Amino acid sequence: MHRLLTVLFCGLLASPLAAAASHDATPAHPAPAASAQISSAALDSTAGGIARAEWMDAKPVLAKHAMVVSAQHYATQIGLSILKQGGNAVDAAVAVGYALAVVHPCCGNIGGGGFMTLHLANGKNIFLDFRERAPLAATPTLFQDAQGNVVPGRSTKTWLGVGVPGSVMGLDAALKKYGTMSLKQVMAPAIKLARDGYVLEPGDVKILDTRSKDFAAHPNVAAIFLNHGQPWKAGERLKQPELAHTLELIAQGGSKAYYDGPIAKAIVAASAKHGGILSLKDFRDYRVVWSKPLSCRYRGYTVETPPPPSSGETVCEILRILDGYPLAQWGYASVLTTHVLAEAERHAFADRNTYLGDPAFVHNPIQRLLSTANIERIRSQIQPDRATPSSEVKGSLGAAEGMHTTQFSVLDAKGNAVSVTYSINYLFGVGMMAGDTGFFLNNTMDDFTSKPGVPNSFGLVQGHVNEIQPGKIPLSSMVPSIVLKHGKVFMITGSPGGSTIISTTLESILNVVDFGMNMQQAVDAPRMHMQWYPDAIFVEPGYLTPTTQAALEKMGYTFKVVPAWGADEAILVNPVTRMIEGANDRRRPAGLAAGY
Repeated sequence: MHRLLTVLFCGLLASPLAAAASHDATPAHPAPAASAQISSAALDSTAGGIARAEWMDAKPVLAKHAMVVSAQHYATQIGLSILKQGGNAVDAAVAVGYALAVVHPCCGNIGGGGFMTLHLANGKNIFLDFRERAPLAATPTLFQDAQGNVVPGRSTKTWLGVGVPGSVMGLDAALKKYGTMSLKQVMAPAIKLARDGYVLEPGDVKILDTRSKDFAAHPNVAAIFLNHGQPWKAGERLKQPELAHTLELIAQGGSKAYYDGPIAKAIVAASAKHGGILSLKDFRDYRVVWSKPLSCRYRGYTVETPPPPSSGETVCEILRILDGYPLAQWGYASVLTTHVLAEAERHAFADRNTYLGDPAFVHNPIQRLLSTANIERIRSQIQPDRATPSSEVKGSLGAAEGMHTTQFSVLDAKGNAVSVTYSINYLFGVGMMAGDTGFFLNNTMDDFTSKPGVPNSFGLVQGHVNEIQPGKIPLSSMVPSIVLKHGKVFMITGSPGGSTIISTTLESILNVVDFGMNMQQAVDAPRMHMQWYPDAIFVEPGYLTPTTQAALEKMGYTFKVVPAWGADEAILVNPVTRMIEGANDRRRPAGLAAGY
């Protein structure tokens, strides 16, 4: 069947449709040309005949020894300082994580949770799950009314949406196991930033402005994130003394101060006051989970990516499907590349939403999903000249998050690599704080299935596998990933963006491996996303040429243009130049890549 598909696609290349595709195609690489400049022909055609897009000329930050990339320049500088002081990648990552909780309060956090993927210089690969958990009093119908209808806003705007946070225990656990510095050492810069303040840039203010009206509704929030009742302006200094005090408690007492001390008590008291269900037992029982990353191969590279309750399986399933098609020959954003990428994502998201969940509660059939037989079956269902309606795509084995997260990547001089994505789900999470703790709490409970078949905030339609249960971890799209070549770090990648995290992270890999982009081009390039339902391809401006869009619409695709999404903070070790390439995503102008 796969041979037949190849013939069909080859035949298609001789058709008028292929003419549109080949206009957008780059020349075939004899082998993946990592970090070579994308070809001028491909760039000119991608631009659709208009002025050359800025991203096409993007250059990464270069360094010889080490690199830190995050969505906030203060945090990056702190991580780099830790490395220069002799700390390793884990030390730097923990320092960055706490710094982001101060200078990137929308997304960096100590009130949420996340995942960490590590590659150690000795060759060991590790995964750390510090995702939020459902409170012990949670039930599958928590967000439904008496008639079984999902109540809008209950999972995102009330204290019922708050899961038990994991970031503090996760960062602490990573530092204790693989770091070389003390918690006080790596937290000191974040505490100083919170106490003394930092100067806001336009990118910071733009994010704060998205929730300024909500801040005004809560006096303890307004006292910090509004300036005497008015939105903060670029150039002004934001101080957070309450958060500084909270961080000092953690620096002195570690996880115990948070989970079995005054911080937990403050959160539980606020939850009870406002109709939530968090308990002190929820905090005392919280544990992180250490395991192995999910590993898969793509064109000679090894991708280390998170297992469930994350979505690394979905990344691997898409890559396994695409490995059968000559994307380098077809080119970035061409008709054929877009077609097979959309179909691969459609099928993989159907499987994700049907089968995957917290492994402590459900069986995840990863081996079957990634088996050659299943991948070949999916390829056999991809027609060469037709979009497959999502109504025709079910979980391939039969019946059976917030957009506002943040990613940071660290590579040290010894070859240790850390990729972290952590989140409070929405921008500023639930938009509320507990007393004078000074940090926002998550609304990650929205990532559960509020009701099977009813879309969540990101349009994901999920089933019983991801329904709410006490102590359960919701299925997540976060996929902090590390790509290896011959056992050495080749690339570190990951992104925020809710369900689009999967496609953003995936496409950063494709852009380098298949399309020869440098690291900055790879994260800046316009993106596409297909998640099964809704049955449409989401695209950023500049991804489609008029000719390409017309050809794809003729095949049955519909498109929804979204201004921008995601913020991939990535690192590439160029195998040709031996230089380290760092790339802060253009969508986070306050971010920074820096190395030495």
